[in-house]
Amino acid sequence: MSKNPYESDELLQQYLIFHYARAEEQFPYAFGAVDALDFPLRCVSEGVDASVLPDAPRALDLGCSVGRSTFELARKCREVIGIDYSQAFIDAANRMKTQGLHPAWRLDEGSATTLLDLKVDAAIDPNLVHFEQGDAQHIREDIGLFDVVIACNLICRLPEPMRLLQRLSQLLKPGGQLVITTPFTWLEAYTPPENWLGDGAEDSFAGLR
Repeated sequence: MSKNPYESDELLQQYLIFHYARAEEQFPYAFGAVDALDFPLRCVSEGVDASVLPDAPRALDLGCSVGRSTFELARKCREVIGIDYSQAFIDAANRMKTQGLHPAWRLDEGSATTLLDLKVDAAIDPNLVHFEQGDAQHIREDIGLFDVVIACNLICRLPEPMRLLQRLSQLLKPGGQLVITTPFTWLEAYTPPENWLGDGAEDSFAGLR
């Protein structure tokens, strides 16, 4: 595998904007696909049913990137762990946790940029959130059990996605909620073709099931 592209500053700026920028900051025009924004938020708000969670629930956000979905889980859970393979992403998430904001440069056109001051919602308690660098294929054994596990747009960026899928049942408490989102955009740069779900003989969703 080549050098991890998720450690680059260029991608870090893009992900910070994707996670935290307001609609008018992402689309500073009178038109735009604003209904497609806030994906990390919607993974939690639409994917997790808070009405059936037990008291003081624990949540695990695998592939948390720069942390928006982890913070959103803290609205519903009393303890949330966010894990990402990129140290740059984890450092940015921790800066959001400790400072409540993070600057990011939006590329507008050519070399023209705009500096954005991105913020996490002040209504979210950052003390409920913990971020750590780690590999979703090799989650530490002492991490415990969770009432909620989410893995958003992660499966098709793992070299061995089945390693994670086989571990999930060991991470969830009985009756726990599992949220997986993925576009199944398999790329050889991340996942060898022999490890693609379905292996080309069937669609990836069938392989996931």
